[in-house]
Amino acid sequence: MEQLQALCRALKDESIDFLCGEPLSRHTSFHIGGPARVFCAPADAGQMIRAIELCERFGVRRYILGKGSNVLFSDAGFDGMVISTAALAGEPRFEGEIVHADAGLGLNALCKAVAAQSLTGLEFAFGIPGSVGGAVYMNAGAYGGEMRNVLHSVTFLDDQGAVRTLPVEELELGYRTSIFGRTGWCVLSAAFRLAPGDRREIESVMEDLMARRIAKQPLEYPSAGSAFKRPQGAFAGALIQQCGLRGARVGGAAISEKHCGFIINLGDATCADVLALADLVSKTVKEQTGFVLEKEIRVVE
Repeated sequence: MEQLQALCRALKDESIDFLCGEPLSRHTSFHIGGPARVFCAPADAGQMIRAIELCERFGVRRYILGKGSNVLFSDAGFDGMVISTAALAGEPRFEGEIVHADAGLGLNALCKAVAAQSLTGLEFAFGIPGSVGGAVYMNAGAYGGEMRNVLHSVTFLDDQGAVRTLPVEELELGYRTSIFGRTGWCVLSAAFRLAPGDRREIESVMEDLMARRIAKQPLEYPSAGSAFKRPQGAFAGALIQQCGLRGARVGGAAISEKHCGFIINLGDATCADVLALADLVSKTVKEQTGFVLEKEIRVVE
């Protein structure tokens, strides 16, 4: 408690915006999560770095939050400081075929901006409801594309408080994983290497992919996207359907009738509901098919 009070005084002294007891349900696509002891909203990268430094100084646990589209916070909330990257969302910067984007910039905004410059390569990311930082963190992908295919380099704050840049080859990007998930380094911005293309063709592909998402995914309900990673040799949604779990419910959480790979919030789901349903699905699929499903949703307790 004393450390949090000291942290809040320091944030106030440095004019860094923060709230106490902010419900995290307001900041995630799942609309689930108890209060953060402190919710910090830095105005720029400088304040972001300073907020992280203050957490280290006062020994306060921290969590860096982008758009919250792949996060499930505990019903008890977060006993520390959640730092939002929302303000780190300036306009993309173009250097020929290299595009620089801040961590808090939404993928849809980035995709539209590069399409307007007739640059191709990011079409697959249109419709992924996350930020640049989150997409880098988990090597986001869809429809045959992944971040690692178009990333050039990433600038980040390391665990020693130094701002560094590494090329894509050194980011240990794999299926829904990266060096950032293993180190706790904070992504500040990313550079993408794209290719010249035809603007109308690029936009047509983006529109087609968005239409496919709307048709096949339960976008009308709060969720965190695909609930499980794709097991080798199968698809999570198909396995869940095969096991007769379409529409299965625990409290306010349900397996989507539209796409069995999604766990949706029917309106009053809790974190406990979602985790209990995920455990039920994993257990049933393992017993009936032998496949092991691993949660893709990042659970923060």
